[in-house]
Amino acid sequence: MGLNMSEKLNTALGRRLVEIRKAKGFTQEQLAYTSGIDRSYVGKIERGQVNLTIKKLYIIAHCLGCRPCELLPDIDQPGADC
Repeated sequence: MGLNMSEKLNTALGRRLVEIRKAKGFTQEQLAYTSGIDRSYVGKIERGQVNLTIKKLYIIAHCLGCRPCELLPDIDQPGADC
């Protein structure tokens, strides 16, 4: 059975977070400490296992020194005019 849209978004966002986190030289532990988010939760975000809130997205982006939109995956959504 294929992934639904929410699962696809979570997985793609997680991959994007890993990319940016590593590019910025952060470990999961460093990002967790800096953001105040539990390390195991950061791992779940990166594996696409949780729905990330907008608030946490902004916190993570701030800690990584990037814009929140940089963390958002670029996936095709039928009918989306964004």
